[in-house]
Amino acid sequence: MTTATLAVFEYHLVGYRRTWRGTVLGSFLLPLLTMLGFGVGVGAYVDGGVAGVPYLDYVVPGLVASTALQVAAGESSWPVLGNFAWHKIYFAQAAAPLRVRDVLGGHLLFVLFRVALSAAAFLLVATLFGAVHSVWAVAALPVVVLLGLAVAAPVFAWSSTITSDSYLALLFRFLVLPMSLFAGVFFPVESMPVGLRWVAYATPLWHGVDLCRAATLGVAPQWSIVGHLAYLAFWAGGGWWLAHVRFRKRLVF
Repeated sequence: MTTATLAVFEYHLVGYRRTWRGTVLGSFLLPLLTMLGFGVGVGAYVDGGVAGVPYLDYVVPGLVASTALQVAAGESSWPVLGNFAWHKIYFAQAAAPLRVRDVLGGHLLFVLFRVALSAAAFLLVATLFGAVHSVWAVAALPVVVLLGLAVAAPVFAWSSTITSDSYLALLFRFLVLPMSLFAGVFFPVESMPVGLRWVAYATPLWHGVDLCRAATLGVAPQWSIVGHLAYLAFWAGGGWWLAHVRFRKRLVF
């Protein structure tokens, strides 16, 4: 990580100091209300819990990972498109002595900061509700940061390709929302048909959910830890490469 990358990160951080209040609802309050509505409300009607644990304890780690997904996708979509198409921030940064990797890396670093901050706040509240049962829960934070990068990097690549925000609405409607509902956040994917089950396994979110659930409950994940991390790293690395190619094509003349 270079000083130039940190300078770009600082730019986004300074801007966030003036706008952070507008992100509280989407990145913290709504997940908290979802936890109360599903974990406490619906959970009261789930006799015996799920997988041998109370429903609140089961759904909380899924919501931590899902919050990371939502924040990463949100911060990597309209802001990236806006910096290319509307505000031209990226072009101004590229005109300074900054490399493409600095422009991309600094913004991605800010997105990961937002992911970590939201997940940490949510995890703290979940701990106060008694839904965390292992000291390994702290390991959920680096997991959601990796999950955030696995989501943000490909979305950066997509957002730097399009010219209309209508394509971003399609992204959320047909990818982000179904992933949030059917990747093991609210119920085991094993309860779905085999075909849909493997679709869920292919999503980055399911791997993040399984690791977070293992961390907060103090149990072994369904897949190997190395396998989960390698799969998320594959998405992160591939997304970074695609985003860098797209950024370079648009910013280097």
